[in-house]
Amino acid sequence: MIEVLSQSPIIFTIVVILLGLLIGSFLNVVIYRLPIMMEQQWKTEAAEYLDQKPPKFERFDLIKPDSACPHCQSPIRAWQNIPVLSYLLLGGKCANCKKPIAVRYPMVETMTALLSGLVAWYFGWSIQTGFLLFFMWTTITLTLIDFDTQLLPDSVVYPLIWLGLFANLSLSFVPLGDAVIGAMAGYFSLWSIYWTFKLLTGKEGMGYGDFKLLAAFGAWFGWQALPLIILLSALVGAVVGISLMMILGRDKNIPIPFGPYLCGAAWVYLFWGDAITTWYLSTL
Repeated sequence: MIEVLSQSPIIFTIVVILLGLLIGSFLNVVIYRLPIMMEQQWKTEAAEYLDQKPPKFERFDLIKPDSACPHCQSPIRAWQNIPVLSYLLLGGKCANCKKPIAVRYPMVETMTALLSGLVAWYFGWSIQTGFLLFFMWTTITLTLIDFDTQLLPDSVVYPLIWLGLFANLSLSFVPLGDAVIGAMAGYFSLWSIYWTFKLLTGKEGMGYGDFKLLAAFGAWFGWQALPLIILLSALVGAVVGISLMMILGRDKNIPIPFGPYLCGAAWVYLFWGDAITTWYLSTL
């Protein structure tokens, strides 16, 4: 089986796409539950710090309680939890109460499968693919958690930083020195922008999670990748922000999560960074 996967890019890509569907289903759980788990932990720690009785919560983690319909609380059976396929078979509705199932669930599964397949096809059977699949799944999780809650959990970002440095111990992407400098430069660059903006305006322009996320990208792809990632994320963020204000009349004081744009820029860099850089330099 390993020989077939290593010698047939098409079969390998199909297998990774199927794996991506399964991982995408799990990511839906993480994206929904992790922020709630964090909130419960904060409330417990705050009560302990204030010398109060900590609140009691029923078990709530990535395993328990079992998945259930948010409308009628009926348990979701195994055949109703097949990525994408179950959504189509059920017509996008709960099998019990017939209330609509959020289309976001199959969208996350599909996005995870397609991006995983793109990694497999682009990098082939290699150690880089194994690392980058984890990178892709992690950044999808961070993108949607930040979009929902404007949080970038340390429990996800820190492992991403350390795995990037670990991957580059064997020169998987860049020399280790470039990766270390990239992590430092990624954090310090946005940290500097944050404090400059705060000193000039008295407002916070971004969160500390954004610093750590860019540090992670520096750890993976080296300091050379940071200018393009910052430029792309800032450009897309500005276009989306201005569009929301002009088309939807969104208040300019309402914060917009920056993590999704950083992750999107990192994905672009991963696949087309060299081509974009070459085009830019040749144009100059």
